[in-house]
Amino acid sequence: MLVGMHPHQDGPLARLRRGHEDLVLDLLRKHGPLSRAELGQHSGLSRTTLSDIVAGLIETGAVVATAPGAAPRRRGRPVEALTLNPSAGQAIGIDFARRAVHVSAVNVAHEVIGSASEPHDPGLPWEERIALAERLVGTLADGALRLDALNAIGVGVVGPVEDAAAEPGSGPGTGPARPCRSADLPALLRKRFDAPVLLDNNTRLAALAEATWGAAAGGQDVLYLRLSHGVGGGLVVAGALHRGAYGLSGEFGHIAVESGDGRCSCGATGCLETVASVGAVLAAYRRAGGHADGLAALLGALEAGDPVALRTLEAAGTHIGTVLAAVCNAVGPGVIVLGGELAAAGPPLFEPVERALRAHIMPISRDRVDLRPAALGETGGALGGIALVLRESPLLSQYPARPG
Repeated sequence: MLVGMHPHQDGPLARLRRGHEDLVLDLLRKHGPLSRAELGQHSGLSRTTLSDIVAGLIETGAVVATAPGAAPRRRGRPVEALTLNPSAGQAIGIDFARRAVHVSAVNVAHEVIGSASEPHDPGLPWEERIALAERLVGTLADGALRLDALNAIGVGVVGPVEDAAAEPGSGPGTGPARPCRSADLPALLRKRFDAPVLLDNNTRLAALAEATWGAAAGGQDVLYLRLSHGVGGGLVVAGALHRGAYGLSGEFGHIAVESGDGRCSCGATGCLETVASVGAVLAAYRRAGGHADGLAALLGALEAGDPVALRTLEAAGTHIGTVLAAVCNAVGPGVIVLGGELAAAGPPLFEPVERALRAHIMPISRDRVDLRPAALGETGGALGGIALVLRESPLLSQYPARPG
């Protein structure tokens, strides 16, 4: 971690100091408030080294010294207790989705201290999206989050991301295969937050979050698919998040479907995204005679039993299940997690997905794959960004990522 250190300090002494800081923070997480003497006993650090490390942590706000209690005083200096500062920000996760910004933050105890989201127009410029993220972060922890104590920011963007310091994989309104040239997102975020930035695909980060804390927690082989204004996902293979060559893993939305002929944002035709994204499903519903100005109206029609809406979701679910079966036959997951706004349709979507999956998957796997709804909602990508920063999940043991 980078507690108390300048983001660009990375010499041997800086790494040694960070190791000592991590040791002290971990002891306070594990044991709660400790005196300096108790910290010395647990850590094995010399009194001089420990004093220097604690002073630095107090200066950055990661640790606070609490006054002694009301117990009868003994001779000598009152013993103060050192404890983690619950309002000190340690890591922030930001998900720049196509039409919304989602943020989450954890404190030095690795507790989630807040999440927030706000939709926006898909054409909103990057500078304004970053300003929106900054405003949302300012609302976390009732505005008490210490931004000067941040270690790093984990950021999810739409589309492929070639490396941890790359530009975002897609600008607002562009296809997922087109690189964004409108801004150097990591540099802009570093300027705003004065912290290192880790950048990755937002659906892959949502997969990491679901497999770490969500619907597939503990799963060793997990397939995550997010059905939103775009369609993408992530893979956990043998207990490790799979990034793929050039960061191209998880682009399930660009697998061709048999009857698809619509033009996809990637430039191809017939991609799953052209029949299973929110916009594609709404368009299919309207072509069939339905009336809905947005997803909420379509979900209402489903709840009311509208046969046109049910048939529309049946068709979309069948395509989704068929593609999922093909991926399952290739990589053999034990759990499939379905998330994104369209997953809110519930059984009208999940049932046809399940039928198509069972129909096309290898018979030996038919009863070994569990289809589950995502558990973390719209902040999954932001939470995955935090997991990427903290690197506490065993799923990241083989995952290449470092601050930009």
